[in-house]
Amino acid sequence: MLMNNFEFYSPTDFVFGKNTEEQTGLLVKRFGGKRLLVVYGQGHAVKSGLMDRVEKALKEAELYYVLLGGIQPNPTDEEVYKGIDLGRQHNVDMILAVGGGSAIDAAKAMAAGIPDNGDFWDFYEGTRTVESALPVGVVLTIPAAGSEGSGNSVITQVASNKKISLRTPRALRPKFSILNPELTYSLPPYQTSAGAVDMMAHIMERYFTNTEHTELTDRLSESILKTIIEVTPQVLDRPEDYDARATLMWCGTLAHTGLCGTGNVEDWSSHALEHELSAFYGVTHGAGLAVIFPAWLTFMVEHNPKKVIKWAHCVWDVNPSGNDKEDALEGISRFKKFLHRIGMPTTIKELGIDNYDIDMLNEHLHVIKGEKVGNYVPLDHKMSKEIYEIAQHE
Repeated sequence: MLMNNFEFYSPTDFVFGKNTEEQTGLLVKRFGGKRLLVVYGQGHAVKSGLMDRVEKALKEAELYYVLLGGIQPNPTDEEVYKGIDLGRQHNVDMILAVGGGSAIDAAKAMAAGIPDNGDFWDFYEGTRTVESALPVGVVLTIPAAGSEGSGNSVITQVASNKKISLRTPRALRPKFSILNPELTYSLPPYQTSAGAVDMMAHIMERYFTNTEHTELTDRLSESILKTIIEVTPQVLDRPEDYDARATLMWCGTLAHTGLCGTGNVEDWSSHALEHELSAFYGVTHGAGLAVIFPAWLTFMVEHNPKKVIKWAHCVWDVNPSGNDKEDALEGISRFKKFLHRIGMPTTIKELGIDNYDIDMLNEHLHVIKGEKVGNYVPLDHKMSKEIYEIAQHE
């Protein structure tokens, strides 16, 4: 399989550096916003004083805005409906997300739903396509999901426990994203580490492909992965190291713009497997990925080892021994040691899940994704169940 034709579209205006949140009002006006719905999370943006600075910038720009706070991790359709109703009541023409991936994902769903005559959930179920939406702006506080640079959004439907990713390469990409690394200084270590794993997973979902002759794309991916591996411990050891924080923040954005997947047939089965964990057990997405991805890799050593071997050699610096399987397993071992070094779990037990129901998770996975999941090795019911089983063990 040769490198695919592709279209790379990444129009977001990234405004990076210290005090850049002070430009919020000017950026909103640059992209035509006059009446804003400001969506933010469960307290960090307020406690840190960021919301005060954002509101000051909006007032100085003489913009009308209404606030919607308290967006939870793994945002739900109920929160989106609330935002849609509020946005319509105030006749907003732009959504501003202040926070991490959850606030941004919810804001994108609201941006699609407010001008639409139907149910926004149709877009996530795949029965309709987002053709147009309100513009979205971002002030990022948590480098992790990469939602500040993508058209993707993940929402959980409360009634069904369906956690579904929507991909809209054009309509829902943010018009601008403000990235000030200083805003991440006060993040708890666990949240910082979970974010780093999320970044790595976004790259690896693209890196693990059967597409041949994507050397440049592979090397871009390997470089960002190695940088995350290098700087994450630095950030944890020195939380106010601006340079390390800046590097990690930019890694998170580059991981999810689509750049690392150019020319590849991407996989995304590990994300699908993890979405069931976070939907049913409420685990932090990055922590869930820290458990699922090593299990997925271990499975792939027996079923499609080629790219796992390359990943071990090029990302984890495993010296080729002449035994490819041993090299691949050594790469996985080094990955798990890194995860433990940054305080992440690698097993279901370490996630704290006591009522782990593999059959329920696996059945629900295939209800949402169909008979086969992913592309690197399309996973049937038996295969995906085996990965969930591997995730239980050291």
